[in-house]
Amino acid sequence: MRLPFDVGARLYGEHMSSVAALPHWLTRVGVFDLETTGVDVVHDRIVTAHVGVLDARGHEFAAKDWLADPGIPIPEGATAVHGITTEQARREGRPAVQVVTEVTAALRSLLSQGVPVVAYNASYDFSLLAHEGARHGVAPLIDPSPIIDPLVIDKAYDRYRRGKRTLEVVAAHYSVPLDGAHDASADAVAAGRVAQALAKRFALPDTLSELHTRQVGWARSQAESLTEYFISIGRLEPEESLDGTWPVRSAHAAVTQ
Repeated sequence: MRLPFDVGARLYGEHMSSVAALPHWLTRVGVFDLETTGVDVVHDRIVTAHVGVLDARGHEFAAKDWLADPGIPIPEGATAVHGITTEQARREGRPAVQVVTEVTAALRSLLSQGVPVVAYNASYDFSLLAHEGARHGVAPLIDPSPIIDPLVIDKAYDRYRRGKRTLEVVAAHYSVPLDGAHDASADAVAAGRVAQALAKRFALPDTLSELHTRQVGWARSQAESLTEYFISIGRLEPEESLDGTWPVRSAHAAVTQ
């Protein structure tokens, strides 16, 4: 399955003076977000998903949304976050195997066209999607690349800034509107715009491949640092550690962020 658009056909020459600070590889970006039954990438399930593409000004010009019946009850805590109840998902959602198949295919299509995909805390969304694929017999994305993770980048370039690093907080910090947080569409688009804001604020690597590679190292270092902190406050035992593998975690992470 391909997304219902040809991203290579869109022209970006108009009004480029307003986005001159963007690297050329950020003038069109895929965006991806999941809302789920919980935070365990191995056992939790997809409830809603969004995949789209932003232009150089952060306008979304193509998109697709999914609502899945995850096949298990949606906990009240998860419903409180994204607003989807078990009853609604069963009534209106499509079979999980179809949603997992189509979301995976949409992302594969974008990446095959050389379009980078932005996902905030990418290792969560891509890992959960990979486990859903394994659960439903859907061929996973192998080493998805290039991926842009504004959370990892923000932590790398503004390491000592105090406060939370949730998408809502970081979006506000970079003056990116986020209406309807924890809606997959709103979160995905905001993450893409944050990525573009980061590129205007900081001197990012010259190429997507270099940025992807650096994020692998940054994510590992950030997990090591957070592991040390969690051990110091008693949240982790000394023999435990966070999984810093990025953009797809291994099956067993001590704590999900």
